Formats: sequence, structure tokens, C-alpha cells
Amino acid sequence: MPVKVSVIVPVYNPGIYIEDCIASLQRQSLPPDEYEAIFVDDGSTDETPARLDRLAAEDPRVRVIHQENSGWSGKPRNVGIEAARGEFVMFVDNDDYLGDEALERMYDYGVANDADVVVGKMAGKGRGVPVELFRRNHPRATVETAPLIDSLTPHKMFRREFLDRIGLRFPEGRRRLEDHVFVTEAYLRAKNVSVLSDYVCYYHIRRDDASNAGFQRFDPVGYFKNLREALDVVERYTEPGPLRDRLFRRWLRVEMVERLRARRLLALPDGYRRELFAEIHKVVVERFGPGVAAGLQPTQQVVAALTAADRYDDVVAFAEWEAGVAPKAAPAEVEWRDGSLRVGFTAEFTAAKEPMTFPREASRTPLTDAPKTVEDAVRWVAAETAARFGQATADLLLRERNSAAQYFQPVEFTRETVPAEDGEQVRLVLRATATVDAAALPGKGVWDAVVRVKLGGWTKECRLGPAPRATRPEPYAAVIGGRGVLPYWTEPHGNLALDNDVKAKRTGLDRVGRGDVSVAGARMTARLPLHAADGTKVRLRFVSSRRTLQADATLTGEPDGPGSRLQAALPAALPRGVWRVSLCLGPDAAEPRWISLPFALRASGGGTLVVPVPRPGRLRKLLRRARRALGAARRRVTPPVNGGKGRR
Repeated sequence: MPVKVSVIVPVYNPGIYIEDCIASLQRQSLPPDEYEAIFVDDGSTDETPARLDRLAAEDPRVRVIHQENSGWSGKPRNVGIEAARGEFVMFVDNDDYLGDEALERMYDYGVANDADVVVGKMAGKGRGVPVELFRRNHPRATVETAPLIDSLTPHKMFRREFLDRIGLRFPEGRRRLEDHVFVTEAYLRAKNVSVLSDYVCYYHIRRDDASNAGFQRFDPVGYFKNLREALDVVERYTEPGPLRDRLFRRWLRVEMVERLRARRLLALPDGYRRELFAEIHKVVVERFGPGVAAGLQPTQQVVAALTAADRYDDVVAFAEWEAGVAPKAAPAEVEWRDGSLRVGFTAEFTAAKEPMTFPREASRTPLTDAPKTVEDAVRWVAAETAARFGQATADLLLRERNSAAQYFQPVEFTRETVPAEDGEQVRLVLRATATVDAAALPGKGVWDAVVRVKLGGWTKECRLGPAPRATRPEPYAAVIGGRGVLPYWTEPHGNLALDNDVKAKRTGLDRVGRGDVSVAGARMTARLPLHAADGTKVRLRFVSSRRTLQADATLTGEPDGPGSRLQAALPAALPRGVWRVSLCLGPDAAEPRWISLPFALRASGGGTLVVPVPRPGRLRKLLRRARRALGAARRRVTPPVNGGKGRR
């Protein structure tokens, strides 16, 4: 059978960090005979070559190519392309890893859409990844219709025939941004690019030792020399005009302006900052016309203008002001409605920890020259941002804590101008409500609520919180898809998180009181602090000293509150004795998880009574106290050994 995908992994001294990569390749859902993994060892000096040779001897999907060190990733990837037998090639770095279904999903998506390039959703663990590109699927995308240019790393799937037909290979040698040159040309010459956004295909990892090549400080002269090569590709395949300006804007914004902003700039040593600024100034003056910077957001325009004017000190001073700008998000409501979690919140920007204010009335004024002073720059940014209030947005993302996978949630929001304390200016407050479908979250885990706010030249994220304990809503757990789902506030920070597979101790069912449970004949009814759709099926277990019985139960919503009412028919003729009761939220699970309830049933000839059961935690405390008291008593009556003289 032909190989569908060849995965190419350039390797250089990854140490233990290659293990996650290997494991993810071996877990792929694509049938084993339909893909191969080609590891190109670029002269590693650690134990990796031997590790890979053992792997190849054990796994027929794996091939290893050893070569002398070439200095960077370009040549190993090219060697891998020449050796590949797959219809598509997929590039993976040796310290990253794939989602288990990545190859199968990306291949099927690429074939279905006749794509030359398939871009899979990325998650960044300690590393930045594109966000807006993966807001939705783009089955047929171009650089004009989707923000493809935001994703220039090589971690994508490319049709092998397409690469051979246009003769596309990576620049080789010790250099930077070889992936920009390769991916940009692929985007501009592909007949179709497909973006798969509903599954995390690629996990981009920052090592614990921060030794990834992309995190090493670069030589500005060499870096921006290589960057010009990517600009050359754009010029080769586009005409002068708005499209070329928009593509150039990506490098101006990401590789230049963003490096000269706020804390990112201030964290660098002054000497290196000056060298970096000088090289960026050269590229801005040499390569970019006025249409490139004009499409930037206000703060970005200011940095670009000051850079073009060669005003290093003012760029630093503007960065010091901008370092105090941050978003703030406060929760308003968190409650279950009709099986979904509604999360209300407000969001705005702050400056120097105070609400950011703007002119009450403002109109857009083009920035034709660099502001004369930093104070003028700040005033222009405030006025220009106020004139763009209608473009401000607020989003809620849920980010899985372990994997960093994140998904946009449906949000409705309004923009409200609020008078500032001085009465002369205004604040912009975004009031939003997100609807979270917990059943749609992939897998089990803890998801942190992250608010993403866009205003003027800022796109910033913050956790939703903190919420003061006295005023924050305390939603119940819910039964969603046969498992417990709990919205909760983290400690000690008070930020919102969602446990998509809550364990028994955190469901809140230990709060059920004796008065919440009643038995009438052979039917038991209980009011539970648990949200559930009407008709949700659960299961009860009754355990006595020698027997275990089970019964089906149903949850319905309480008419006068957010909880639910459990109703169950007791096992026929419940034998005499005390029966502890447990609840299973997923009755169809292969391995049911039982939650102990804080009550028991006492069955006797006169009927069935509800009796309290001591909480296990309280019982353990009593036993520990008893043991300590008994031990102390024994020590008081036991005579000392050797007349009270112990060993020294």
C-alpha cells in the first residue's frame, strides 16, 4: 500500500526531549503501513543517534539517516524530502509532538480539499502560536482570504508532488528564517491551502532548559539579512500594491515592531537593543513604503514611525509607557442554563494599573510624520484608539492546562463608554457573555478561562478573575456527557477554571443533607446540588456488609433552583440492614466511577429510613486523635529503658 504521509524530523542533540515526539508518532491513528517517520540526524553528539538506531530496528515505520552537522534545520529537512515515499510530507521538530489523530485528520482534509498545503491547529506550551488563524476551519484559503501569513513555521503538511513540481526546498546552512522563505513561497504558489482548526494537530514546546534554537539570542545583522530573503520571495510572486503591503506588514509587525515594544524591548541589554534597533531601522527605510506601516494599529504605527526616524531613545521611552498597559477581566455571572455554562464578564484595558481613559470625542488622523515627543505619541494613540472603539472585541478562550490546547467560545458582547473620574474623558468597557458547551471540549482535563481583548494596537490576554470570595458566583457541578463538570475558582488567585472530569470529592454532593432525601414506599427522592438536563440517566449503588445492589435513577431540573431532583426505584424488597449509597454519573462507562453520598438507608420490617453517614474525612480525624491519645497514654505508663539513659 502506498505511504500517505512521510514525517520528517530533523534531529540535533535533543536528549530526553525527543521521547514525546517519538511516542506521538507511534500513537498515530493512521494505520501503521500508511505512514513513515524519517529522522535525519544532523551530527548529534549526545546519545540520540544510538537511540534512533534502536528505534528503527524495532519499528518498521522508522528510518534514520545520519549526516555530518550542517548547522541548521534546512539541509536535514531537504534530505528527508528526497528520502520520503509519502504522498505528503509533514515536518516535525525533535522537541515537539503531534496530536494522536493529526496525520489522519490532516491527510484526509488535504485530500478532500485538493490542497497542496495543510495547516493544522497548533498549541503552544511556553511558545507563541497563531490564534486568529485557527478561529475556524478554512478548507480553501489564500493569503488574501485568511491570515495564513501569521503562520510561517514549517510544521505543516505539504504535497510531495507540489514541492517537486515547483522545485521548492529549504535554504541550507547556518542561518535563520529558512522556514519563512520556504513557507511563504508555498503559500504564494499553492493551488489551495487548507487550515484545519477543530483539532490540535501540533504541540509546539518550549523546553524546560529553554534551549530550543528559536529562543537563542540572534545576531541582528545576520537575522535581518535572512529576513530580506523572505521579502524577496513576496516581491517575486506579487505585484506592488495592497496585497504586497499587507504581506510585508507581517514582517514589520512581528519581526520588527513587536521586538521594540514594552517589556520585550526593555528586558534586553542596552547594547543589544541598540544593535537590534539599528538593523530594524535599515530594513524599514530600505524595503517598506508608506502603505505598509499605514495598515498597522495605532501603537504599532508609532513604533514604526519612530524607528523610521531613527529615534532610539524615544522608542525606549514609548516602550516604558506601553509596559504599563494590561487587560483586566472581571466575572459577572457563571451559571448553568439548558446544559451550557453561561459566563458573563467585563473587560477593559488599564494603564499603570488604573483604568485606561480616552478623549470623549475623537476622529481618526493619519500619522504622516513621527510624533515630535513621546507625550504627543501617547495622546495620538489615545485619540486614534477612541476613534476605533467600534473595532474593539472581547473573546473567551478555554485553554487546557496540561496541553495548552485552546478553543474560542461563542461570545456576545457590547461596547460601553463610561465617564472617567475626571469627567472629561471616558473608559471603554466591554460587557460579554460566553456560552460554553462542555460536552464539545475534547478529552478530560482542567480548562482555564482566558479573556482575549483587542483594542487599538493591543491584543492581550488575561485570566478571568480574580473574583473576590464574598461576591463571586458559586455554580454547581453538572452532569455533561456522563461525567461531572465543575466550574470553580482557583486558589489563591480566584480565577475561573473548568474541570471537565471532576473527581468525587469536588462535586459538592457531600453537601446533601438528611432533609434533602426522602423515601416513600419503594421510591427514593433526593435534591442534589447538581445541574443536569431533564431525563439524565445515572445509577445508584447500595452497599451493605455482605451485599451490593444497584438501581437506575433519573435526574430532572429543580423548578425553584439550579440543582436537580434524583428519583429512583429502590431494589425490590431491600433486605434488612444499613445500606450506604453511591452515585455514578456515567452509567454506561466501561469503568464506572462511584461517588459516595453522605447518607445511608436503614431497612427494617417497618420500612426504610434515611440516616446520616459520618464523612470519611471526619471519621479519619477522629481515629487519628484516638490513636494519638492512646499512644500518649502508653508512653506515660511505660518505664524508661536503662534508667532513662538512651543511646547517644
